[in-house]
Amino acid sequence: MDYIVEMNNIRKEFPGIVACDDIDFQVKKGEIHALLGENGAGKSTLMNILFGLYQPDSGSIVLRGKKTNIANPNIANDLGIGMVHQHFKLVHNFTVTENIILGLEPTRALMVDTRSASSRIRELSKRYNLNVNPDAKIEDVSVGMQQRVEIIKMLYRDAEILIFDEPTAVLTPQEVQELTKIMHSLIDEGKTIILITHKLREIMSIADRCTVIRWGKVIGTVSVSETSEEKLAEMMVGRKVIFDLDKKEARPKEEILSLEKLTVNGKDGGHGLKSFSLGVKCGEIVGLAGVDGNGQSELIEAVIGLRKPDGGKILLHGEDISNLSIRERIEKGVAHIPEDRHKHGLVLDYTVQENFILKNYYQPPFSARGLLNWDTIYEHAERVIKDFDVRSGQGVEASARSLSGGNQQKAIVGREIDGNPDLLVAVQPTRGLDVGAIEYIHQRLLEQRDQGKAVLLISLELDEILDLSDRIAVIYNGELVGIVDADETDENEIGLMMAGGKRGAAV
Repeated sequence: MDYIVEMNNIRKEFPGIVACDDIDFQVKKGEIHALLGENGAGKSTLMNILFGLYQPDSGSIVLRGKKTNIANPNIANDLGIGMVHQHFKLVHNFTVTENIILGLEPTRALMVDTRSASSRIRELSKRYNLNVNPDAKIEDVSVGMQQRVEIIKMLYRDAEILIFDEPTAVLTPQEVQELTKIMHSLIDEGKTIILITHKLREIMSIADRCTVIRWGKVIGTVSVSETSEEKLAEMMVGRKVIFDLDKKEARPKEEILSLEKLTVNGKDGGHGLKSFSLGVKCGEIVGLAGVDGNGQSELIEAVIGLRKPDGGKILLHGEDISNLSIRERIEKGVAHIPEDRHKHGLVLDYTVQENFILKNYYQPPFSARGLLNWDTIYEHAERVIKDFDVRSGQGVEASARSLSGGNQQKAIVGREIDGNPDLLVAVQPTRGLDVGAIEYIHQRLLEQRDQGKAVLLISLELDEILDLSDRIAVIYNGELVGIVDADETDENEIGLMMAGGKRGAAV
């Protein structure tokens, strides 16, 4: 059989870990080939080798039947390989055009010819129905649009083999649907797509074949039409995965968090949150559903103390905490799993153990008389790493930057839940996690609830909201559309409410 990509016996080691253990990987021309595996399984490392970011310790790459040495990404681009990374490689204060032509600037009379570049970008945008404005600044466009810019960057360089690394990790459900259409149009144009993902539903709906990697080894390659989500999940984690949550009946008690007519100005000067009222009780999970950008960020930042409200009150155990500092709120039992793990979750150049004590380093047993107790910090970090399956080749002394995206997320979740908070504000808690880790984190959130804690869950994954929540509050344009019992609603009703088209009966 003829393959457009053949990676033979690829091996790559990092200190303390074998990321790729003699991997064989073949891709047919014109297919969407999914690469599935747990966090840290070696998926991104393998594709970074194909894109020239890493060099293999051994093994060979054959492109279009010819053995090839891909020493750097420029050579990969010349060979028709493009890659959209999980964390986009864009300069935020540059325009779309400036980002796309960066490193490949067309010139006219010794000047950069942005006009001709913009014209070609418009043609590509129209051809693939990407709707990208070449003159827009990256800092002013949505995450979904930034991804489209990355796609056009590949097409601008005439890429035939397109690698997508966790492409839907930061997209809304609507943007995921649009990306699926774009991928199919690319295949219709004769392109070949390699899709790195851990989302089984996406694989089943879009991929032709799927290769599963576990702990740096290939478990097998299957035809998607001849397999199931359950089988893929078992191949990925090495055991049967329970998709149905063991969710006991909620026994809510007194109200912990009360938002009373909370108003928070948006960045544009308008009201990001408008007279929003909501309560969360001990022993329940309240899910907040809504399309991204409808006031969720303002609500979260007001509750955890990153932003002062412009009206209304935030009550915790009946006490007004609207003007308390972040540290004071943490000490009163508020924990936060942030949406952006790099911006608000971790100090990337600190070690894992240092990141685990960011919130309480000044308290016993981690410090005494102004000095850190490193033995205790080390033991604490070792326990959290084990409890939450955070995989790090160098253990607790590895930098947070060196962890995979999914393991960074698990480290944050572990730190926050391990603190035994009264109120856990969980924002996209399973973003970037594989099915096995999602199962585990969901169970830990339910444990919090069953132990009488309060959980406010903000997620763009409707399945997650419906599966975990006891009550669901829907937000649209900064306003509360309604609150419904999770057992008495479905995805269609919530979707309509998210569009502002229907109000649920408040409970």
